Amino acid sequence: MNLALLSGAVCALGVVLLLAALVRPQPSVAVQVARHDARRSAARTVLSAAEAAASAAPGRGLLGTASTLGRLVAALADRLEVLSGERGWRLRRTRADLAVLGRRTGEFLATKVVAGLLLLLLAPVCWAVLRVFGVPLPGGVPLTLALVLGAAGFLVPDLALRADAERRRRDFRRVVGVFSDLVAMNLAGGRGLPEALLSSASVSDYWALVRIRQALANARLLGASPWEALGDLGTELAVPELSDLAGALALAADDGAKIRASLAARAATMRRRDMADVEGEAGEKSQSMLVAQLLLCTAFMVFLAFPAVSNLMSQS
Repeated sequence: MNLALLSGAVCALGVVLLLAALVRPQPSVAVQVARHDARRSAARTVLSAAEAAASAAPGRGLLGTASTLGRLVAALADRLEVLSGERGWRLRRTRADLAVLGRRTGEFLATKVVAGLLLLLLAPVCWAVLRVFGVPLPGGVPLTLALVLGAAGFLVPDLALRADAERRRRDFRRVVGVFSDLVAMNLAGGRGLPEALLSSASVSDYWALVRIRQALANARLLGASPWEALGDLGTELAVPELSDLAGALALAADDGAKIRASLAARAATMRRRDMADVEGEAGEKSQSMLVAQLLLCTAFMVFLAFPAVSNLMSQS
C-alpha cells in the first residue's frame, strides 16, 4: 500500500510540474534581448529551403492530427527556453549541437521532459494491465520501473542529439575542405579575399554552405570582417576546422599568394584526415562483421554437437 501511494505521489508530482511549466511567464528584459539576438543570429536560424521543408513536413502532419498536443508542447518549449535564459543555464555542448542541427533549446528541453514523463506514466499503466490479466507482480515494480523508464526517456534525447550532431559536423568538416579549395581557386582567378569567400559559399544551396554564406552576408551588413564571422560560426557550431580556417585568413589577409598556398595545403590535409576516418570506420565495421560471423559459426557448432553430447551424458 505504501509503495502504491508513493507511486501515485510521484505521478501526481510529475503532472503538477508539467502544468506549472506550461504556464507562460513574463520574460525579463535580459531574456527578451537574448531572444532578439538569437533571431538575428543567422547561424542558429537559417537552413536551406529543401531541408527546412523536409523537416517541417512531419511536424505539420502531427499538428494536423493532434493540434492540442502540439500547442502544449510548443508552450512547454517556450516556457523552458525562458526558464533556461532566466536561470543562466549555459548548456554549451548542448547548444552547440542544437546550433548544428538548427533546433531551438526550448524544443529540445521540451522533448526531454515529455519523453521522460510519458515513460514515467507508462510503467503504472503496464503494471495495471498485467494485474488485470492475472499476472502476479510485486507492488514495488511500478515505482522502480517508472523511475528507470523516466530516467531513460530523459537521457535518450541527449544521446540521439550527440549522434545527429556528430554526423552533421562530419559533413560540415568535409564542406570546409571543399570551401577552402574553392576560395583558393577564386583567389587564383584574381578576386579579392572577401569576394572569393562569398563567391565560394554561393556555389550550392547545401545546408553547410548556406550557413557560411549567411554568416558572411551578416558580417558585411554589420561591418565585421569575414574571417571574424567564420570564426564565430566555428565557435558556435563547435567545428574547430572552421575556426582554424578563420585564424589563417586573419593572419594572412594581406598576402594573397600565401593564402592560396595555405588554403590548398589545408584542404589537402582535411581530405587526408577524412580518408583516414573513413578507412577507420570501414575497419571497425569489418571487425564487427567478423565477430558476428564467428559467433554465428560457434552457435552452429554448438547446435550440431548438442545431441551427441546430450546422448553421452544420458548414457553415463
